[in-house]
Amino acid sequence: MNNVFAMIMAVLIGFAVAALLGFVLIPWLHKLKFGQTILDIGPRWHKNKQGTPTMGGIMFIAATVGAIVVVFATDKIMGGDLIGGNNLQKNIFYTRFWSGIIMALGFAFVGFIDDYIKVVKRRNLGLTVIQKTAVQLALCIGYLWSMYMSGDTMMFVPFVGRVPMGWFYWIFGICVIYGAINAVNFTDGIDGLCSSVTITAAAAFIVIAFMRKNMGAGLLSSALMGGCAGFLMWNKNPAKVFMGDTGSMFLGGMVVAISYALECPLILLLTGIVYVIEALSDVIQIGYFKLTHGKRVFKMAPIHHHFEMSGWKEKKIVAVFSFVNLLGGLAAILVMYYG
Repeated sequence: MNNVFAMIMAVLIGFAVAALLGFVLIPWLHKLKFGQTILDIGPRWHKNKQGTPTMGGIMFIAATVGAIVVVFATDKIMGGDLIGGNNLQKNIFYTRFWSGIIMALGFAFVGFIDDYIKVVKRRNLGLTVIQKTAVQLALCIGYLWSMYMSGDTMMFVPFVGRVPMGWFYWIFGICVIYGAINAVNFTDGIDGLCSSVTITAAAAFIVIAFMRKNMGAGLLSSALMGGCAGFLMWNKNPAKVFMGDTGSMFLGGMVVAISYALECPLILLLTGIVYVIEALSDVIQIGYFKLTHGKRVFKMAPIHHHFEMSGWKEKKIVAVFSFVNLLGGLAAILVMYYG
């Protein structure tokens, strides 16, 4: 199958499935009374969102995975090999591809359990920090182990080349995966923000995938972009559904899977620059608060809430943050091209 056609097909299927699922899933979530509970410490106007259905991430999860399976199967029937291509070590490319999807689904399941507890107990706290961290770390190790067993412990570093990681492979990998999952989760705080930012990240990944002739990563990115775009039809302000931890953890897993499929997890620092900023703002806020016994750097963290408290409308925050992430994506493309 033609590579460009395959990527377009993945985007369109992902978009259509996610958008159409909204007509079915949102009324069903309303019927089950799976509404979001809003924290009292948040902006007071967020209380108006109380009861908006959550777990809507199921829409783009089904759309993304569905688009990947359809395009992959169609390509196989036509005698192609999008994932392996002409690479000598096809097993590594296939491991990165399928292990990445399984990892993302694993994180989505953790998010689903977290969301379910919140809904049943009518509070904004689901799994405890220890419970969530333990399962997340187990998933990190499982994913890294699958690639380690296939002999995949090299990393591409721009301007340096392919670098053997050695024992640092494990420490680096756990930090990157765990950090990315939670950074994406922090970004999901206002209508349409996380899905919009992820669309720009996926767009950059698609370009990089073509540059590196890695159509497996391109397929993951295209399906993710389409699924997020379809979901955004329902999640844009004023949101009719929230993605919940079910969705944000899946998105975190997918951007990690794509960066590893491209053999360069470092590129997440640019393709997901907004995720990084959101996470750092939270760390800075907590650290400064503890060091100064109550003082704050931001009016509220993560940083999108700071701008909310400063008078920015949600639509403006989404537009500005998406543009910043788009610039980060362009920077990533240049770094990967010249590096």
